[in-house]
Amino acid sequence: MRRSRFVFVAALLIMALAVGFAVTAQDDVIEIEYWQYNFEARVTAMDMLIEQFEAENPNIRVIHNSDIPYDNFRDELAASAPAGVGPDVVSLFYGWIPAFVDAGYLVPLPEEYFPAEWIESYFSPMVAQSKFEGEYWAIPTAVRTLALFWNKDLFEAAGLDPEQPPTTLDEFVEMAQALTTYDGSGTDILNITSEGYAAQISGQAHHWFREVLLRQYGGVPYDEENRTVLYNSEEGCQAFAYLTAFETDYKTGSNDLFTDATQAFINGQEALHIDGSFRIGTIAANNPDLNYGVAELPVGPNGEHYTFGSYWTHGITRRAAADPARLEAAAKFLQFITTADAGTLWVNNVGELPAQLEAASDPALLEDPILGAFAAGLEYSYATFFVDESAQRQVMMDAFDQVRLAGMDPCDALNEAAIVEQELLDDYWAGRDE
Repeated sequence: MRRSRFVFVAALLIMALAVGFAVTAQDDVIEIEYWQYNFEARVTAMDMLIEQFEAENPNIRVIHNSDIPYDNFRDELAASAPAGVGPDVVSLFYGWIPAFVDAGYLVPLPEEYFPAEWIESYFSPMVAQSKFEGEYWAIPTAVRTLALFWNKDLFEAAGLDPEQPPTTLDEFVEMAQALTTYDGSGTDILNITSEGYAAQISGQAHHWFREVLLRQYGGVPYDEENRTVLYNSEEGCQAFAYLTAFETDYKTGSNDLFTDATQAFINGQEALHIDGSFRIGTIAANNPDLNYGVAELPVGPNGEHYTFGSYWTHGITRRAAADPARLEAAAKFLQFITTADAGTLWVNNVGELPAQLEAASDPALLEDPILGAFAAGLEYSYATFFVDESAQRQVMMDAFDQVRLAGMDPCDALNEAAIVEQELLDDYWAGRDE
């Protein structure tokens, strides 16, 4: 009887210890949240990285919130901070950094995990745009540049060589016109059945104008300190007139057709399209049989190559910084998702270029028939400094609409845009200079 009681008590002790250990183990797991907008290829790639990270760090659990549509993402992020909820590590467009720093949403990257010297030697030079007021606030897994996509089947149908995309701005105009088809009732925009080229200013066309066409015509978008708008110059007028003429004069397409220009290309209804390397993943997921090629952007009147470089980057929020354990977990996760191995995984699954110099210099990447053109552009890319990317993009969208919808002269539209954008810059810098 005494022996049975001993066994019973021992069993109870073992059970209590087991429960205690389980509770302790549970308590030792740090849970952090990572947020990014809903983009299927990026979501899949991050899920893979999170699975690898958790396997190597069993004491950290990462909740991946990727359900928010792009159009709502910035607003939901901004609303989460005052409510005391939201991510510990967040994906941001690099052009949003100044606004989110000013709002107190981000904290500087902890120097012990992310020394500035290491960032500047390990990552692409364009990552310098994540440095603001002397500190780095975010680092990316991948970067991207713009290149020219072309539909080989539509080229062949138009009697053009499907392996020879336009290499100059003049050829781009000629081929866009030759590749546009109409319904037989006329040659107006509404009669188009297949677009040669349609400018999507809300997408990448405003970057093509600001950092590529403008420079090819001899202008620059802003002064060296990014305080003064300079794109409404004579060179800017020429560049903007070139861009707007596709819809107003040549009638080769419109972003109002076929949902938008991006969707038109994915569906095989646009022949020429300028976009970022991230579009490769979208095409693979939504139209894997699309017969297309990618080339460097057409050169300008003097033969210069330019492209726009940009990136979505990852920062640590004040929510994580409020708890030392969460901050440490967030920093370890950010370190993991920005390694060269992570960059290689990202390029293979998303189509963006690795941000790490080691991964980006892979000869196989440079020779890739699709990714090679984007990789080549890293050498001559410009990443715009935005004080408010959304507002500055809207300024350019409004200027384009003034030309195509209201018939305004491109120079007059640029002058109006410059006034509005200069006010944005003045307000921003006035706050910093006080």
